[in-house]
Amino acid sequence: MNSVSQKYQLFANQPGQLQQRGISRRNALILVSNQSSVPLEGEWLEAFWCDHCQQTKWYHVHRCDERSYKLSLAPRELWQQVKGVINPEGNPSVGEFTRRQARILSYKSIQDFHLLGQH
Repeated sequence: MNSVSQKYQLFANQPGQLQQRGISRRNALILVSNQSSVPLEGEWLEAFWCDHCQQTKWYHVHRCDERSYKLSLAPRELWQQVKGVINPEGNPSVGEFTRRQARILSYKSIQDFHLLGQH
């Protein structure tokens, strides 16, 4: 497998995410309350090209020590813990009208706007 992307570092923003990595509940609560997000050292998401299946797949990479890594297919929920990527479903705070307008590349999109005072 060959890397075909940059490494996207993971962050924790909930105490449970830190507890899953061996941090005590008390320390996890303190870390999350003091910082809005805590970097997860030695963990990231990265895309790899597989010559065998001829596909690019995203993996959660965890460095175990200087010479060994654990790779697993990246679950969807991990993307919410990554800095610098765009949510594939779009920003949940943006309305459907704005999303539709952003996708339209035609001058006719002005027809969606009805100016006041015109009849």
